[in-house]
Amino acid sequence: MLASHCLCTNLRRAARGVSRHYDGALDGFGINVAQYSLLCNLQRLDQPSISSLADAMGLDRSTLGRNLRVLEGEGLVRLVEGDDLRNRLVLLTDAGKERLAAALPAWEAAQQKLIDKLGVEKRETLLALLDELA
Repeated sequence: MLASHCLCTNLRRAARGVSRHYDGALDGFGINVAQYSLLCNLQRLDQPSISSLADAMGLDRSTLGRNLRVLEGEGLVRLVEGDDLRNRLVLLTDAGKERLAAALPAWEAAQQKLIDKLGVEKRETLLALLDELA
């Protein structure tokens, strides 16, 4: 791999490596790390609108919409009309909750492996730095 001093290049390279790590852990559950994150956020937010979910995840609505259609097709989420007919709500289905619960131990193991690699102090520093950049 070519060395680079470019922050963007190195962050993107690291993000791809971390995504591969988590995707490998989630292999066999029928979801990738982006979908797992989306399902987790749905569980935390409890029936958010598409707009509020996009804001919470830092995604644009079109990217979120594409991801939601895949999960909806698999029966893991359901889109329903909100109070305002222009506003759709996203619900985590029972199948989505079950898939999330089944994948949680694999995700936790992947998380712990990275924490063990970095150490707790570096993990906290990394999270703080990433928060500054976000």
